[in-house]
Amino acid sequence: MPTVVVFRSRIREDASGEFQELADRMLAMASAMPGFISYKVYTAADGERVSIHEWESPEQLRAWREHPEHRKVQALGRELYYEEYTSHVCDGPRESRFTWRDAAEAATSDRGG
Repeated sequence: MPTVVVFRSRIREDASGEFQELADRMLAMASAMPGFISYKVYTAADGERVSIHEWESPEQLRAWREHPEHRKVQALGRELYYEEYTSHVCDGPRESRFTWRDAAEAATSDRGG
């Protein structure tokens, strides 16, 4: 079961361009780390950003969190870029899935066709 991080943040208005360059560099580093599964980011109309990170295990997430370059960038983010943030870490989250295709195939097989 993966470890999921939900990271809610607001970037200072005067830092958005610089921040994005740094964020892109961190994503490249994270995605090369063992255990990285995925990363998605969404921005709401009010400017709040929500990113969702998935890792294979808590230990692999911890290795990313403690990576020396990432630690430097975390400090820089608090100093220069973030207005605020909240991080929610979910180890072994409960999961349910739905795909239309799977449901359609199940319905077809239930009808004997």
